[in-house]
Amino acid sequence: MKKKIAILGSTGSIGKSLINILKKNKDQFEIVLISTNKNYKEVIKQVSTFKVRNVIIKDKISFEKFLITKPKNVNVYNDFKCFKKIFQKRIHYTMSAISGLAGLEPTLDIINHTEHIAIANKEALICGWNLIKKKLLINKTSFIPVDSEHFSIWYALKNNPINNIDEIYLTASGGPFVNFSKEKIKKAKISEALKHPNWSMGNKISIDSATMMNKIFELIEAKNIFNIKFKKFSIIIHPDSYVHSLIKFNDGMTKIIVHDTTMKIPILNSMKLNKFISLKTKKIDIKKLNNLKLQKVNYSKFPLDKILKLIEDKTSLFDTVIVATNDKLVELFLSHKIKFTDIHKYLIYIINLKEFRTYKKVEAKSLSDIIIVKDKVNNFINKKYKN
Repeated sequence: MKKKIAILGSTGSIGKSLINILKKNKDQFEIVLISTNKNYKEVIKQVSTFKVRNVIIKDKISFEKFLITKPKNVNVYNDFKCFKKIFQKRIHYTMSAISGLAGLEPTLDIINHTEHIAIANKEALICGWNLIKKKLLINKTSFIPVDSEHFSIWYALKNNPINNIDEIYLTASGGPFVNFSKEKIKKAKISEALKHPNWSMGNKISIDSATMMNKIFELIEAKNIFNIKFKKFSIIIHPDSYVHSLIKFNDGMTKIIVHDTTMKIPILNSMKLNKFISLKTKKIDIKKLNNLKLQKVNYSKFPLDKILKLIEDKTSLFDTVIVATNDKLVELFLSHKIKFTDIHKYLIYIINLKEFRTYKKVEAKSLSDIIIVKDKVNNFINKKYKN
């Protein structure tokens, strides 16, 4: 019997990677639902390839364009309030890969309808982890992180109790500016910041990699997901992105998780299949293993230490402050309104303000709490840095 699958964000890089895996194993899966924001043309191809019956297109104009060319026997919706109509029974697996905080609400809602969920949405796992965790427990839904670093930790922790961990290093490529001088970074152009050396990603995550803010987010995610003290995590530069994490245990052993720079590996392993599907990957790269080039973060170029010292073990709305502030500043940079180095400069200033630091003592009780904080941050930045 085919396993039923839903893909939230089927036209993004994660969604497309999953689609490519499913193309080679169509006899094993039925895609029940796919969603996109604007890329209705890609959705048309996916519907045709997999005979998908249910589609969500969030953008109103794209939704209307899809209606004009809509294939027969396809139900199309303009929001995520349709899950009860679509899912008569719980499905096997859901990939939640909608970017930004927009992905949190549908992630929370679809947990009711799926046995397993893979989440590739940093913002959801940072800002809404306590809400997600509660839903997972109530519905007995299993969860596997898809981000390569968190997947590697999950994989390494099999049969290893968390209290046996001494320290965890998350590796960072350093992005396009790892070898830039501090002076050269000050003059960085948008086109340069978007050129990631190892991964093909969207604009937002590419900028986060260039500032290395993605590693701040990954540390917060990791301490949330695995319930490990924040002080046990460190960031280490590894330009090749071949090693994804190093975990030292208190028995003296250290695990190093290595895999190619492809998201297909964590995606495939997240699918909870009884039958193993092989994935063609490259042979172990001995040359890379002999030249790992691990190095400490240069905090004068990437002032992450000023942010790290503000993060605590307890999840709170302060995590949303960091995410929302960064999101807005990246948006301003991509709109040519601030310089690249202003992202760190303004972010450190804003999150240190008393009115935002007070959120360290407040836990999100609902999605609306998170949205209120996000709006407060956006309003502050719009007034402070409007051009």
